[in-house]
Amino acid sequence: MNALLERPGLDLGLAWRADGIAALGPAFHTRLMPTPLPSPYLVGLSEALARELGLSPQELGTPEALDAFTGNRLLAGSDPLATVYSGHQFGVWAGQLGDGRAILLGEADTPAGPRELQLKGSGRTPYSRMGDGRAVLRSSIREFLASEAMAGLGVPTTRALMVTGSDAPVRREEIETAAVVTRVAPSFIRFGHFEHFAAANRLDELRRLADFVIDRFHPACREAPQPYAALLQAVTERTADLVAQWQALGFCHGVMNTDNMSILGLTIDYGPFQFLDAFDPGHVCNHSDTEGRYAYNRQPNVAYWNLFCLGQALLPLIGEQEPALAALEAYKSAFPHALQTRMSAKLGLQDAREGDRALIEDLLGLMAAARMDYTLFWRRLSRHAAGDALDPVRDLFIDRDAFDAWLARWRERVAQEPDAAGAGVRMLATNPKYVLRNHLGELAIRQARNQDFSGVARLLAVLQSPFDEHSAHEAEFAGLPPDWASSIEISCSS
Repeated sequence: MNALLERPGLDLGLAWRADGIAALGPAFHTRLMPTPLPSPYLVGLSEALARELGLSPQELGTPEALDAFTGNRLLAGSDPLATVYSGHQFGVWAGQLGDGRAILLGEADTPAGPRELQLKGSGRTPYSRMGDGRAVLRSSIREFLASEAMAGLGVPTTRALMVTGSDAPVRREEIETAAVVTRVAPSFIRFGHFEHFAAANRLDELRRLADFVIDRFHPACREAPQPYAALLQAVTERTADLVAQWQALGFCHGVMNTDNMSILGLTIDYGPFQFLDAFDPGHVCNHSDTEGRYAYNRQPNVAYWNLFCLGQALLPLIGEQEPALAALEAYKSAFPHALQTRMSAKLGLQDAREGDRALIEDLLGLMAAARMDYTLFWRRLSRHAAGDALDPVRDLFIDRDAFDAWLARWRERVAQEPDAAGAGVRMLATNPKYVLRNHLGELAIRQARNQDFSGVARLLAVLQSPFDEHSAHEAEFAGLPPDWASSIEISCSS
């Protein structure tokens, strides 16, 4: 008998549901137990998320809870499983994939709504292929911080409740130590789940999956003349808005494979991600992406390509190409509109006017030419709009005459706003002071390798409210990156 089953389950008061993906049947998953790790310890905990889920942060720090969220014992009422999916990786059909190092504990009712809880790094599954099913400390800290940072920025995302570590060795490029991230989301269903059943011509399962997603997350689609085409359009519009938020924040996902695309329009699977330091539209954050497929400026088109893959998977249910193409066509208007709306907001503009697009594009051209620090520029411009001196903004530019000319145009445009005086306040609530820069994550990871997790906790506290000033942390977390930051390489193994 599995040792986990011999131990009593830990009861945290979670009300587990029986109508989640587990209820779809064995074609969708494999039930299995996590693989235990020795002597787990707490690396990081999102107390804010714990409270949203109705859990006690104090109770989550107990040895019993650490065991449960490392995979050493079950949570009472949970029903662990790994799901199967397929997908395109770097534009090439990869065939069957699946939860290779993630085990879904189940879906629970929480004060925030139904949420799935998943352990990432909890051991091998039938879908691990050649992998060991483990995650390492560095990647787990990065995902934990990134998930909560994106939530703080208001970007749709999976969340991270906690990270536990163990001194158990894991081999990557070198020997590292193991860790487990507890991930939380309304659903972890991906484009690749649909591709899996469509590719195998298993239309009954494909329909069952689509009906589940419609009934649970998009009930309005059921009333449409073409419910499955309506589902495709809903996902298209959510994806367009998500990628617009990425672009406006200078966020690079790094590995936008179809199996890393959420059917709910969430940011999912934080691997070789990066927030831009110097603004380089062609920046490639993933060291494994030798062709630059997932460069920052290519993300919008890649998302569109991925949606076509989803549309192709749903086509047997839609029946005809025309409604599927019409659903996908929505991206061509939804993405530019969402991006311009968000970029305008970064400039303090509330209503769209002729010339706004040129104003935005000309600024981005100046920023690219100067390799401007993306986050710092927007925050300094916001501070200036709120009444601070202009010099800190102008000091970022070499060609100050060009910037001054643009600045005059921007000031004239802001003056046309009904609430021109409030532009600075609006901008400070739109342009964050703090993002998870690569070097900040790297410094927290270096501390954590020495069993010092204070850097993780400090950084988390700032990232969860990134628009606040946090003056005590400004020098540590809000300045220009050090020279060595540009040498950090993040790959798919991260």
